Amino acid sequence: MTALDLSSPVAVVGTGTMGQGIAQVALVAGHPVRLYDAAPGRARDAAEAIGARLDRLVEKNRLTGADRDAARARLKPADSLAELGDCALVVEAVLERLDVKQRLFGELEEIVADDCLLATNTSSLSVTAIGGALRHPGRFVGLHFFNPAPLLPLVEVVSGFATDVTSATRAYETARAWGKTPVACADTPGFIVNRIARPFYAEAFAVHEAQAADPATIDAVLRESGGFKMGAFELTDLIGQDVNESVTHSVWQSFFQDVRFTPSLAQRRLVESGRLGRKTGRGWYDHRDGAERPEPHTADPERPPAYVIAEGDLGPAAELLTMIREAGITVREEDEDNGTRLVLPSGGQLALADGQTSVEFRDVVFFDLALDYREATRVALATAQDTLPQTLAEATGLFQALGKKVSVIGDVPGIIVARTVARIIDLAHDAVAKGVATEEDIDTAMRLGVNYPLGPFEWSRGLPRAWAHELLDELHERDPSGRYAPSLALYRHSYAQDKREGTS
Repeated sequence: MTALDLSSPVAVVGTGTMGQGIAQVALVAGHPVRLYDAAPGRARDAAEAIGARLDRLVEKNRLTGADRDAARARLKPADSLAELGDCALVVEAVLERLDVKQRLFGELEEIVADDCLLATNTSSLSVTAIGGALRHPGRFVGLHFFNPAPLLPLVEVVSGFATDVTSATRAYETARAWGKTPVACADTPGFIVNRIARPFYAEAFAVHEAQAADPATIDAVLRESGGFKMGAFELTDLIGQDVNESVTHSVWQSFFQDVRFTPSLAQRRLVESGRLGRKTGRGWYDHRDGAERPEPHTADPERPPAYVIAEGDLGPAAELLTMIREAGITVREEDEDNGTRLVLPSGGQLALADGQTSVEFRDVVFFDLALDYREATRVALATAQDTLPQTLAEATGLFQALGKKVSVIGDVPGIIVARTVARIIDLAHDAVAKGVATEEDIDTAMRLGVNYPLGPFEWSRGLPRAWAHELLDELHERDPSGRYAPSLALYRHSYAQDKREGTS
């Protein structure tokens, strides 16, 4: 099954930001495009807005004047749905209400030909439910573009329960012909991106709600240690707190209030207060003119230790030993199976976050996972109230000697990056096991859809295979609500690798 021929008209119903973006994508690709909106005059206004954006593309030398003129000639506002009768594809981008979408597609089915592909751009509703009332639901598919559609490459091609393979394939190939990167997925709450991305927000909010760190510090750690382009608080301020919380709530409800997707009470209060982020001037941060951006907590300079003793294997943090030596600090290695720990001159220990808390040990400081310890510019340390000041000072000085800023946070298990990455990896394995999408498509979706530095499986392959399972298991022991219980898919993944390595 090939993509739609460029001579085939494409219709977009709904002319808000997403509708205009999708129409522009189809138009620039070479299709005749019809715009329809139920509000009188909106389609013509949208056509003018798209034309203005095409002008800007010409100014930026991203489109020739001739191509712009040809595209404008192919763009037609429609005064009624009846004018869409000869279209080969109709994409809906209207209000996120099931009844509204069902009614629209019921009307379209009476107008378009039997071989016309019908698609919804829904981000939170069930594709199966929207198409369930159609006489021919096999031609109905989800085409979930990301905002802004002309710029972001990802399109989730969602097959509902009744979607024909030929329809999904044609939609997939058409999106690719439009210059997009399509990924195929089953109709599941949140599809790929909005399902697997929930822990990125949820764990940051949980650390904040536990009074372990402020938003600026958590965001800085996610960026400067985790490698994420934006932290969870600044990103939700950009998206809109109401929009982000609505998606979270929809996924949670669609999974029958699964505790793994529980919304944040702190975010709920933010929405109730009207602090929706940049669009209202205030969210987690103050975006009003003249407002100062809060600085992340950064520890004062401390003297580095003269030496450290490495006991056992540092696992994901093994590169630190080389870096410590390069900084002129002596490393004594002892072949002991004590986990990922360094012994400091004071006798205290420095350990990679493993889901345990500092209060459970006599004198331990935990440090967070980094995407790349050489490239990271900040590392988070977690301590208990009874951690000896000298131990914390030596741990801080050690990372500062490696050129890192240090943020000391409260005693939360899994700190920030480690617990977030472990949960993302877990949800990704669970999604593959349940037939949502392939590993490759999930990695592609998370890199392109939310700009993650690595896809979940790419990240997982760079870590010990049992790392995420073991960390989540420790978190689950300390919070047995089920939020951190590792999935059966992750367990199977970890256990199978253990057998290949000959361990128990």
